[in-house]
Amino acid sequence: MKVLGITGGIGSGKSEVLSYMKEEYGAAVSQLDEVAKELQRQGTDCYRKIIKQFGNGIIKEDGELDRKKLAEIIFQDEKKRKILNKIVHPEVKKWVKQDIIEKKKMGVPLYVIEAALLPEAGYENICDELWYIYTEEAVRRERLKKSRGYSDEAISRMILSQSPESVFREVCRVVIDNSGTFEETKEQIGEQL
Repeated sequence: MKVLGITGGIGSGKSEVLSYMKEEYGAAVSQLDEVAKELQRQGTDCYRKIIKQFGNGIIKEDGELDRKKLAEIIFQDEKKRKILNKIVHPEVKKWVKQDIIEKKKMGVPLYVIEAALLPEAGYENICDELWYIYTEEAVRRERLKKSRGYSDEAISRMILSQSPESVFREVCRVVIDNSGTFEETKEQIGEQL
């Protein structure tokens, strides 16, 4: 089984790439943000550690974390973002390693790990290859406005909070340009697999 890490900035179109890899190549896909959300549900170790660090003001009425409030805090304060990552990343990595073992036993041909923070989260030891989904900033901004309704200011903050393009290009062996049509993107994926 090949283990592939896919990364790229917000709005780069990673979700579409993952859906295609699942359908076309039978890939098992682990989106680290989704895994992290599950591991932060009420009653988990992560949940307790996050509340201890960030206080009860980030708890919704149903007892779950208010992800929007937490995002506002960490996108405005680098130190707090690092604190959250130190709580969550080790748990996510442990879960992914176990999931890879299980999927391998099931005979899954391709395992894809996706995360915007892949370069700084230390997944190069787990992945056979790291791929960077590159998309021109203007295209990313347009997608985020259309799909999520974000303001220019919010988009700028999110882009600035993520690793610069140079970091992605430095750590990733493969760069897939997703600025054009998705047919062009599919072609590039096929060439690499």
